[in-house]
Amino acid sequence: MRYFVIAGEASGDLHASNLLRALKEQDPDCQFKGLGGDLMAEQGCELVQHYRDMAYMGFVDVVLHLCTILGIMSKAKQAAKAFCPDVVILVDYPSFNLQMAKYVKKNMPGTPVFYYIAPKVWAWKSWRVKSIRKYVDRVFSILPFEVEWFGQRGCEVSYVGNPCVDAVENRSCKGESLSEFASRTNIPTDKPLLALLPGSRVSELKGNLPDMLKAASAFPQFHIVIAGAPAMPKELYSQCTKEYNCSVVYGETYQLLQQAEVAVVTSGTATLETALMRVPQVVVYQIAGGRIVYWILRKIIRVANVSLVNLIADRQVVTELLGYNFNAESLKSELGKIIAPAEGRQRMLDEYAHLADLLGTEPVSRRAAREMIERLNNK
Repeated sequence: MRYFVIAGEASGDLHASNLLRALKEQDPDCQFKGLGGDLMAEQGCELVQHYRDMAYMGFVDVVLHLCTILGIMSKAKQAAKAFCPDVVILVDYPSFNLQMAKYVKKNMPGTPVFYYIAPKVWAWKSWRVKSIRKYVDRVFSILPFEVEWFGQRGCEVSYVGNPCVDAVENRSCKGESLSEFASRTNIPTDKPLLALLPGSRVSELKGNLPDMLKAASAFPQFHIVIAGAPAMPKELYSQCTKEYNCSVVYGETYQLLQQAEVAVVTSGTATLETALMRVPQVVVYQIAGGRIVYWILRKIIRVANVSLVNLIADRQVVTELLGYNFNAESLKSELGKIIAPAEGRQRMLDEYAHLADLLGTEPVSRRAAREMIERLNNK
């Protein structure tokens, strides 16, 4: 069968690549085409566009790059129609992917649309569920509580487990020692590592990294290492780090987390990956506009927590510093609570063990691929 797959950022590329690998195992004659990154390409996906050219977030960022985004959208639509796929698989990235779903339903009759890693419409922008109900044939949910939420709103949905479990379990660096990691990346080994994960978008990097570095530098017993996004211009990191003694490693987030003693993580998929790697963390996200914008967003967002760790556990496992609550001083204070021998460190590790039990260990990508193929064969 022919699969057209769209992933618009680094985490989507990772999870989509694992799904493609599982699809190949069960459908040896498959063909892949779509939008994504290097990991999808490694699985044999012919890339129409790399996600590095799609990493825009926020109203202003989108408006400034609107021509580029519209051009990529047009290119994606043309490529999808010309490919004549048996299915279009959307991976997260809702603003772009819901437009693609609408296009497919209106211009490619009979082509099913599957959504793997659905938009978090239960948190905000709940009006998007109307588009999902209208243009998406099946949601393959990665969060247990989504099944009831989407089902109550008329969407066809299956829970297949969380792909972070697969990604972490199947990481290529499993078993690598600190000395091996340090030798390969030129990181000093005289101190334990404090990992900073500032995000994979330009706006996230500029908003989060300066205060991350300021807070982390208050703990000289650690060497600071930043997880650099491969698609991000390296000069952006050098502009932020010139005053600090730290290192940047690109495209090696799992390798870094495997060696880190503690981490500061920008809210997103990485919070769950960090928990599954058993690294105590503080979750942060900078929001431009101060208290007023934060207050407005809190009125819009429909959930008490925003990190996947807290959402899945249904309680606060990790501290979230969002908007005006996130600054160097508040982050420094929260880091002190999870650095050994602080009591908060062991308490968080115990909660991580409970979280892992909730998610289970069944290979998620294999389960999702099997159900997708069964549905395509029976359509």
